[in-house]
Amino acid sequence: MSLHDIAARAMHAFDPEDAHRLTIRALAAGLGPCAGGDDPILATEVAGLKLPNCVGLAPGFDKNAEVFRAMLRAGFGFVECGTVTPLPQAGNPRPRLFRLSQDRAVINRMGFNNEGLERFAARLAWRGPGVVGANIGANKDAEDRIADYVTCLRRLWGLASYFTVNISSPNTPGLRALQTKAALEELLGRVAEARDSLPPEGLVPIFLKVAPDLEDGEVEAIVETVAAAGLSGIIVSNTTITRPGLSSPLAAEAGGLSGPPLFELSTHMLGRFADAAAGRVALIGAGGIASGADAYAKIRAGASAVQFYSAMVYEGPGLVTRVKRDLAARLRVDGFTSVAQAVGAR
Repeated sequence: MSLHDIAARAMHAFDPEDAHRLTIRALAAGLGPCAGGDDPILATEVAGLKLPNCVGLAPGFDKNAEVFRAMLRAGFGFVECGTVTPLPQAGNPRPRLFRLSQDRAVINRMGFNNEGLERFAARLAWRGPGVVGANIGANKDAEDRIADYVTCLRRLWGLASYFTVNISSPNTPGLRALQTKAALEELLGRVAEARDSLPPEGLVPIFLKVAPDLEDGEVEAIVETVAAAGLSGIIVSNTTITRPGLSSPLAAEAGGLSGPPLFELSTHMLGRFADAAAGRVALIGAGGIASGADAYAKIRAGASAVQFYSAMVYEGPGLVTRVKRDLAARLRVDGFTSVAQAVGAR
């Protein structure tokens, strides 16, 4: 275990949100880990993005695009910042972030707290090398939430490697209603119209991030809408509002659940999206990853790349190196010579 991992566990002496803020400050000061080179077997391409490895940092960690360089140095193949909204907003009242230590899980009801689009854009303007995505959302009190997504896309165009349209957070009232077919068609139609009106920047993929709590028929409708709008892919999944098999006394807290208890639900949902998409759009797997075995399961379920965040609360930043090492070993044991060969190999 590295000193960075020990420090991460020591942060459990602090309130979870305070610990996170201290971590961001330490990383911004250059105190983060520096990983070695990547195993070539982990290199891949997703929706035109050339990744040195297929293991990415999920949004929520670097909400304000403050430490994406540090997280790339730590070994992530790509980093997704955000969620960012056009106007700064404080989010929901504290406490709003909870460690479920018995379950090695996290519940949050942050509510898209962030410093706003202009500060986010100013930091991305000095992005440098590496694949850095922007997860975009809507302000809680916006009269036209779809317009907020368009505003974020236009302002960050040319600054981010890719975009993720986040309609699946359970912590902004009414947001998940945008996953319904009619609302999603309008949203993605307006996003696509804005994209097509912007200057050519080469290939800039746009993904849709969905919830794991979908009803029968919704998966297929979402895939068809994403494909019709010409988006590049879908990220499966965000946090869940269900509480599968938890033992922590904090399990009843409102908000989205992440960590290992989400893994089975999100991976099952990923497989459903893979069946419905049939290769028409790229898929990125998220939700509950805490090991190389978890990452491998997502890939075999249909994901071309994976993301995690919550597991670092318990395992520290060195987890990304351990996940990559184990994933590479598992690929070789099963006779694969690349990540791409294993995608969907159920």
